[in-house]
Amino acid sequence: MCKAGGFERCDYRTEWKMGYKVLSNVEKLKNSIFKMNSWLLIMRAIVTALVWASAVQLIGIWLIRGSRLFKVWPPCNQLDLHVASELPKLPIPVFPPKRVYKNNGYLMVSCNGGLNQMRAAICDMVAIARYMNVTLIVPELDKNSFWAASEFQDIFDVNHFIRSLRDEVRILKKLPPKLNKRAVYSLPPVSWSNISYYIHQILPLVRKYKVVRLNKTDARVANNGLPLEIQKLRCRVNFHGLRFTSQIEETGRKLVRILREKGPFLVLHLRYEMDMLAFSGCSHGCTNDEVEELNTMRYANPLWKEKDIDSEMKRVEGLCPLTPEETALVLVALGIDHNVQIYIAAGDIYGGDRRMEGQERDAARAFGLEVLPKPLFSNGSIGLPCVSGE
Repeated sequence: MCKAGGFERCDYRTEWKMGYKVLSNVEKLKNSIFKMNSWLLIMRAIVTALVWASAVQLIGIWLIRGSRLFKVWPPCNQLDLHVASELPKLPIPVFPPKRVYKNNGYLMVSCNGGLNQMRAAICDMVAIARYMNVTLIVPELDKNSFWAASEFQDIFDVNHFIRSLRDEVRILKKLPPKLNKRAVYSLPPVSWSNISYYIHQILPLVRKYKVVRLNKTDARVANNGLPLEIQKLRCRVNFHGLRFTSQIEETGRKLVRILREKGPFLVLHLRYEMDMLAFSGCSHGCTNDEVEELNTMRYANPLWKEKDIDSEMKRVEGLCPLTPEETALVLVALGIDHNVQIYIAAGDIYGGDRRMEGQERDAARAFGLEVLPKPLFSNGSIGLPCVSGE
């Protein structure tokens, strides 16, 4: 401040600058206080919203599950022990979460062969689809042979198949509608191929055409020399993913119960049907007329590539099944108890009763060989065994 008497020496500009600085500091202080109050208000609003949201969720949980969580159970001597009989026979399955991946396209599969061959092929194709990162369409079963017009869902639980494997590969029952009009590239894959064949030969085709159909599946993937992950997935599909329909499983339990009524039993699948012998060329023990009949059947089938077959050479190489007579002798040599009931689970034995004549027939009869009930076909699809006896 300027003192009296020293007016001529007073510098008013210095005093004015000092006052301006004081006012500036006051304004900055006010602004910082205002900003702090604003942040406090925002934080208070966020905390309030979270508290109310939590309260609403807790109220919802209480309304839905509160009565179960805080239910007062009666003493043990007051429990109704018959409640257990009302529980379901099978636990509710818990399916894995879906695997998320970039889809490279869609793979369609047309299986061929018998049921065992088709089952093995489905296991192979699931593993291939997984490692190509494609979407698998539920496989089609062979309709040109024994299985007539059966569909996948007639034999297997299709919903269980899709959901139980969804952590490995995406499976759809049919192509998306937008792809129905798209041309499908079809080819038979090379037999006994390893994973590199599918990655370097099939996957580029899937990326190019978006939809590829493999029209042959029997033995199209090698058994050995594959990554362990593929082998594990094949086993998982076979033992967990492919489950028969509840109707077939129930009939199977019924059939086993009937068979057990007579005591211990053994079921043989001889693989000695006419079509199997014609395909393999194994005609040991057949008459000349039967050999001619088998050759005629083999040459008439365009799908069987091998025509001129030396039956005895195949037998020496171990590529032919045991004859019914040889099977009976093996059972005797193994010391199987003659009280064990033995059932033939197969089609008609080629040659009929003639193959059971003589000493071998006596040995077989000692075991009480019987033929299992033949399949019952309904509406042109695979039906259930015609079971009687109850």
